[in-house]
Amino acid sequence: MNAIAPGTPLRVGLVGYGLAGSVFHAPLVTATPGLVLDTVVTSDPGRQAQAREAHPGVRIAADATELWEGPGPRVDLVVIASPNKTHVPLATAALTAGVPVVVDKPLAATAAEADALADLSERTGTFLSVFQNRRWDNDFLTLRRLIADGELGEIQRFESRFERWRPQLKGGWRESGAPEEIGGLLYDLGSHVVDQALVLFGPAVRVYAEADVRRPGAETDDDTFIALTHASGVRSHLYVSATTAQLGPRFRALGSRAGYVKYGLDPQEAALRDGLRPGSGAGTDQPWGEEPEHLWGRIGSGESPLTGGGTPVPTLAGDYPAYYAAVAAALREGGPAPVGAREAARCLAVLEAARISSRDGVSVDLRPDGA
Repeated sequence: MNAIAPGTPLRVGLVGYGLAGSVFHAPLVTATPGLVLDTVVTSDPGRQAQAREAHPGVRIAADATELWEGPGPRVDLVVIASPNKTHVPLATAALTAGVPVVVDKPLAATAAEADALADLSERTGTFLSVFQNRRWDNDFLTLRRLIADGELGEIQRFESRFERWRPQLKGGWRESGAPEEIGGLLYDLGSHVVDQALVLFGPAVRVYAEADVRRPGAETDDDTFIALTHASGVRSHLYVSATTAQLGPRFRALGSRAGYVKYGLDPQEAALRDGLRPGSGAGTDQPWGEEPEHLWGRIGSGESPLTGGGTPVPTLAGDYPAYYAAVAAALREGGPAPVGAREAARCLAVLEAARISSRDGVSVDLRPDGA
C-alpha cells in the first residue's frame, strides 16, 4: 500500500447510514483530524436527508460502486457500515479496486471468508481493518492495564456481560432468522465480548455455548452464553442478552491475588446517540469517555463490591477516536491496521464454534487435530 503524504486530507466514503453509520462512524470520522467525510452511500431518502442535515456539504450516492467506479475522484477510504450480509461482497469489490477499507464487525459470517479478505488485502497491498470499537471502552482499557500491571495476579476466570432489557422486538435484519442476514446476538454483541476475551487472554482452544430464542416472535438468538477455555488456561464466561431483567456486572475478573468487578457501560455510545462529539464533553462535567467516580469498578478479595468490599479503581477514559486516528496514521505512514482481518477471523472461528456447540449440545475443540 502506498503511504499518503502527511497533511493530505483523506476523503472517506461511508456505506450505510443506519445505526452504525450515523451514530458511530460518521461522527468519529468527522472528529478525526485529517479525515473528511466526503460521501455517504444510502438509497433511503430519509437517511439521505438526515446525512445532509448532520454533515452539510456531504455528497450522497445511491450505490457503493460510485466510490471507486464513479466519474469523480475515488475516495481514499471506504467504511462499510451496511447490513452484515453486504460486508464481504462490498469489501471484496473495494479491495479489488485498490481502495482501503474499514468494515464494521462482524467482518464476515465465517473465518474462511475473513481469511479470504485478508489474503486479498495482502495480494493487492490494500489496507483492511475491522471496526472493533469496544477495544477502546473505558472498562476494557482499565482491566487491560490492571492485568498488565499484575494487580490481579494470575487470571483464572473472566466474566463479561453485555446485557440489555428489551422484551419487545424492534424488527429489522438484526433480528432476522435468515442465515444470509447474519443476525442474532451471537454475531452482534458476541463479536465484541469474544474479541475482548481473545485480546486479553489469547486464543481459545475449546468453546461451549447456549443460544436461546426467548422473545415471542423472535427468529434468532437473543439470550446467549459462551464459555471459552483459552490456551493460557483462563476460562472466560461471556453473556449477551436482550432479555435480562436484572443486569449483572459488565466485567468480573478473578485472579490469584485479587478480583476486579465493574458495573455499567462505557459512556461513549450514549454520548454519540445524544449527538455529542469527541472534544465536546459528554453532556456533563466529565471529559469525553470519562465517567463519574461512583461508577468506578472495585478491586479486592474476599468481599462483595455491593457491600462495600474492595477499593475503587479510577476508570480510564474510553477512547473510540483512537481507532480512526490509528487508521489515518496507517494510511499516511503505511503502518499496521489497528484491528486486522486475521484477528477478526480468529474471533469468527469462535463464533462459528459457538453456533455448532449450541446446536449440537457439545463442546467444540479448536485445536488442530485435537492436539
